[in-house]
Amino acid sequence: MATSKKTIAAKADITAVEKKVKAAPKKAAPKKAAPKKKETTSKNEVVEKKAAPKKAATKAQLKLQFQIRYHTAFGQNIFLTGNHVLLGNGDIGNAVPMQYLNDQTWTVNIDWPNEANKESIQYNYVLVNADGTAVIDWGTDRVLDLQAYKTSQIQVVDTWNHAGYFENSFYTEAFQQVLLAESKTEYKVKATKQATHIFRVKSPLLSKNQVICLSGSFKDADNWSDTHLLIMGKTASSPFFELSLNLSKDQFPIAYKYGIYDIELNKLIQFEAGDNRVLHHPVIKDQLTIVNDGFTYLPNQTWKGAGVAIPVFSLRTQSSFGVGEFTDLIKMVDWAEQVGLKMIQLLPVNDTTATNTNKDSYPYAAISAFALHPLYLNLSKIVNKTQVKQLQQLEKERLQLNALATVDYASVIQLKFNFARKIYKANGKELLQQSSFLAFYQQNKHWLVPYAVFCYLRDEYGTVDFSKWPAYKHYKEQDIEALVHPDSRAYDDIAFHYFLQYHLHLQLKEAAAYAHSKGIIIKGDIAIGVYRYGADTWQHPDLFHMDFQAGAPPDDFAVTGQNWGFPTYNWQRMQEDGFAWWKQRFEQMSHYFDAFRIDHILGFFRIWSIPLDAVEGIMGHFVPAIPIAASTFADNGIWFNYDRYTKPYITDAVLWEIFGYDNELVKSMFLIHHENGTYSLKPGFETQRLVEQHFTTLDQDQYHQKIKKGIFSLISNVLLFDSDGTGQYFHFRFGIEHTTSFKNLEYTTQEQLRGLYVNYFFKQQDDFWKKEAYKKLPSLKRVTNMLVCGEDLGMVPSCVPEVMQQLGLLSLEIQRMPKNPEKQFFHPNDAPYLSVVTPSTHDMSTIRGWWEEDKALIQHFYNQELGQWGDAPHYCEAWINKAIVIQHLFSPAMWSVFQIQDLMGINEKIRRDNPLAEQINVPANPDHYWCYRMHVSIESLIEESDFNSELKSFIKKSGR
Repeated sequence: MATSKKTIAAKADITAVEKKVKAAPKKAAPKKAAPKKKETTSKNEVVEKKAAPKKAATKAQLKLQFQIRYHTAFGQNIFLTGNHVLLGNGDIGNAVPMQYLNDQTWTVNIDWPNEANKESIQYNYVLVNADGTAVIDWGTDRVLDLQAYKTSQIQVVDTWNHAGYFENSFYTEAFQQVLLAESKTEYKVKATKQATHIFRVKSPLLSKNQVICLSGSFKDADNWSDTHLLIMGKTASSPFFELSLNLSKDQFPIAYKYGIYDIELNKLIQFEAGDNRVLHHPVIKDQLTIVNDGFTYLPNQTWKGAGVAIPVFSLRTQSSFGVGEFTDLIKMVDWAEQVGLKMIQLLPVNDTTATNTNKDSYPYAAISAFALHPLYLNLSKIVNKTQVKQLQQLEKERLQLNALATVDYASVIQLKFNFARKIYKANGKELLQQSSFLAFYQQNKHWLVPYAVFCYLRDEYGTVDFSKWPAYKHYKEQDIEALVHPDSRAYDDIAFHYFLQYHLHLQLKEAAAYAHSKGIIIKGDIAIGVYRYGADTWQHPDLFHMDFQAGAPPDDFAVTGQNWGFPTYNWQRMQEDGFAWWKQRFEQMSHYFDAFRIDHILGFFRIWSIPLDAVEGIMGHFVPAIPIAASTFADNGIWFNYDRYTKPYITDAVLWEIFGYDNELVKSMFLIHHENGTYSLKPGFETQRLVEQHFTTLDQDQYHQKIKKGIFSLISNVLLFDSDGTGQYFHFRFGIEHTTSFKNLEYTTQEQLRGLYVNYFFKQQDDFWKKEAYKKLPSLKRVTNMLVCGEDLGMVPSCVPEVMQQLGLLSLEIQRMPKNPEKQFFHPNDAPYLSVVTPSTHDMSTIRGWWEEDKALIQHFYNQELGQWGDAPHYCEAWINKAIVIQHLFSPAMWSVFQIQDLMGINEKIRRDNPLAEQINVPANPDHYWCYRMHVSIESLIEESDFNSELKSFIKKSGR
């Protein structure tokens, strides 16, 4: 680690701070200290000033001075904020402005009322840039316990904590509570009487029995003597190593360094790297100086872990009910511990029950962003001794379902619902009176009650589409309160969902606790969207744009784009209440998970937004995005014809290319012929949605599907989308070069449009999208102490890596999806430390399946990435799969994560016969059935000693 850490300011729009900055003096950062000025402030913002007018006699006030060591650029200002009214009471808009002291320091003095001395202060610093954007230094551990210090003056000298510092990851709950829990060492030291200085520092990656020591050019250290190393104290309640000293007889400045000391071996292991630290803050009578030095300058990329990725529904145990359950995670933990894995990564586990069909198997289409899925309920855990026989009556069905190769979603969920209702009627009401349930209810009622009512109304009216309900189609608190009253006719049916959610909560909590006891963390997945007709959109319609659909632009996996069907977010409305709904989601995740993956994190920068009248994702554009003005075409010398660019380009040649001999049928049924030789869609067929509705009345055979897809292609054969219907602003259709509309333009026009297109997608939006991300992500990350990873795949704006690095978010790196367009593959050796490397995800084929897709590509991979001579084997033999896994294990990335299929692929004996049956999702198919299950039980996997020993040795040798 470098001695001096460079902080690059992450930006987040904070209007209130911007207003205050305009009123505050702009300080450049001159070579000499700026002169002190008289400054009129409120009584809550006392800064550098001359003697104030004397007031009536009161008790002496505590004088606090805060200093932050940070090099600012011209136009930047620093503010102090905290949880006390004198520090703005948590409102950044009321933060206290600090004074520029010198090239490396800002300061502020505050007279602290004596009656407030019993309180602890939690505070942070805010850097505000010249444009009003701001960033808060990271962490919540800046705490000043005023009661602990018997002095009249306290000087606090702080170090800026940049969110992107690697060390911050190790202070998340995943590491502190689980992964590093056993390596923590507490050490008590006797407090120095009449201490003048307290040194505090953090150092997360110490081994068992290791602590931090201090040495330097002061008398207590005997001027760097090896025999006078000062061991610092450490308690379980604080992340800091701390040491108090009396430096009243020392000369300043003093030089010092921290080091690692082994208290069992009684010896120094090493000093921190870099130049000596220097303290310029001398002893002042009646003043205590607290020096917060941030992190030690010690290696900070040494910790690495490996994990397994598997959806809960894919787990298979001998006691499963045809689908994986939360309790099956316990056996998966046993296997993970056996081979040395430290993480189990899941897909979303929220309730998706919308149609009661296999379509509900899509785990990213949650009807509630908070409720757990009843599919994962273990029925044996909800029965008492007298009800065991009732459960045994389902044993035949359980065995039949559990013997299937895949999940029979509809059958499993129906059986579980029916049996759970019986148990609820028998003893559910008693459970709802228990104190443990009541505590759960109080903590979760903000989502639990609306969700339970939604489920009741869904079943009562036979649809989740609340716009079609005869009553309650609009969420109103008073109506809901009446429905959930215990005297209501609907109460029992509603409370049944309380009952289910409580048991699911207990079962997932039990599995997570067991994982923690084995030193393993559970990583969840927070979906970017919610189902269009769900409890969230019903309860909070103002948070969503219900007239648009979220999706993704075309790529190699989905050539016409993806349409997920979710409504897009009304970010402006969400920002008005500080993103409360998102913060509640993050809090809910923290009940069960130690880390989580933000699905499609690019949606926080911009989302691919598709109008409701479209079916394919290719009809969308990014929102927000800066449109192209009509005048821009003229400014660039481009001929502009509104109809030619924005309407489907349909000619006889186009029709022949798409439909062949069926083109005459298409003309007669769907098109209008014009005198200039072009065609347009007949009324009733102008949009993809109208066309789809027409074809739902016909046989769904291959022929009709071909005609329907062809008409979709006609409709999407445009170059521009009218941004607001005025004909003045436009968005480019993605991939215009592949359209016949573009190919039939003159070459000069093509080149001119291509230049605008590239600028629109890859240059014009970048800074705009960066600011959008900084409006959302920093404040959301601050509300959780989980380890946060972002799924940053797809069409990634160039600003994304910078933002993720600034915020300390782990990126996702996939070998076959390089983010550098000039490379065909990404090598795991090139991964940044704050990242997760993986050879495949649930949205793509496994290693073995991929090997059979594109022989030319595989040949290049075989020779260049694996370094092998000759022709690549036709099938992915075990040694090839093994080589790819080992590549990823030895990556410098913090995490290497593998689908269970890819790990089993290294062994010829236990791998599945058909690799094509291992793919969990096909993104190009919106109706894909998510039904993959392990082909062997976890109990059987645990018994595979040769496989487990080999995998364990690979993981151990890689340092994971």
